[in-house]
Amino acid sequence: MTVISPAASNLLNYTSAGTAYARTAAVADPFAANDSTVPQNATTVTLSDEARALLAAQTTTGDFATVTGKARTALDQLYKEAKVTVPLAGGKPTIDLSALDRRTLFAIASNNEGKFTADEQVVAAKELQRRFDATIAPKIAASDLTGDYSAAYKAALDYMDAASAEEKASAGWAQQRAALSQGYKAAQLRPDVLPEGIDGDPIADLVVRTAEKPATVGIADFGALANAVRTSLDHQYIAAKRAGTELVFDPQRKTGQQADLSGFDNRALSAISLNQGNGFSAIEMRAAKKELDGRTRAAMLQALQGNNGDPRGFSYNLLSQYASMSSEERQAVSWTTDFRDQAVANFKTASSLLSMLSQLNAGQSDPTAGFFA
Repeated sequence: MTVISPAASNLLNYTSAGTAYARTAAVADPFAANDSTVPQNATTVTLSDEARALLAAQTTTGDFATVTGKARTALDQLYKEAKVTVPLAGGKPTIDLSALDRRTLFAIASNNEGKFTADEQVVAAKELQRRFDATIAPKIAASDLTGDYSAAYKAALDYMDAASAEEKASAGWAQQRAALSQGYKAAQLRPDVLPEGIDGDPIADLVVRTAEKPATVGIADFGALANAVRTSLDHQYIAAKRAGTELVFDPQRKTGQQADLSGFDNRALSAISLNQGNGFSAIEMRAAKKELDGRTRAAMLQALQGNNGDPRGFSYNLLSQYASMSSEERQAVSWTTDFRDQAVANFKTASSLLSMLSQLNAGQSDPTAGFFA
């Protein structure tokens, strides 16, 4: 009989050969930053001949009790080879289960016969998840190009159907295969749209987990920033395509999905506008320049309004804004050194006029007092 620990059931909804495991706050997700690959911080272990032979013996033949016993032995051998006693340390895996077959991993993830710890179940479940992701993610990417998402669903169904009899007997496998079957039928009716709203759909789960846009803030190298911005924009194109529409940059367009540039800071927008690496289209460049110009006008208006009645305030605020900008931002909005020098000259002229006014009104309070307080 398969016994699921409370900790494992919080992580697994329920184990289904690597598909869409539910994440909850109750159990930390040790591989959250790198779901689709073997964890980067996993211990690299050179296995002995004895260990290799043991792992090679993990086949799908034999009764499940035998597979479970071999799985327990295999884990113990992996601990010995890695010189560790637990599968997780500091939230990172200490052993690599990639050599175990799917049926063996299922025995561990489902805690068959109660032989495995909660952490061992977690690591096995994540290895199953990684394998599903590694198999299906390229199919989704291919479907993004071909416009036929039914092919990705068919591949996922084939993957599910390759499960062992024990896995197929689990409630999670039945639920997720039913969701995939529903998605496949929907995609056959309209291949160019990625199905939505299907409860427990492993493909939808994979899409959500891999949809996070790359960060575009804090990248020092301008070329690297442009690449990150390009990738982020590509995410928007893919999202629009999966919704059966197109990404558009003209706010007057009544159809299509409007591009969202609001999440880019001014330096990121400058990377698009300047297009130094020729990675952006003319339409994208115009849209970025328009967004930048709008922000620049808003900044200048704020500088004009924030002078506290002092004629020097506008120039001073502009100089402050200039100093806060990167060289690329200044280039994108045409704030040149001549612009800066003119603002300095205006500040000095206003200061001279205020000084003259102060002398003419000797005995009165200094009109400039408190400006730099």
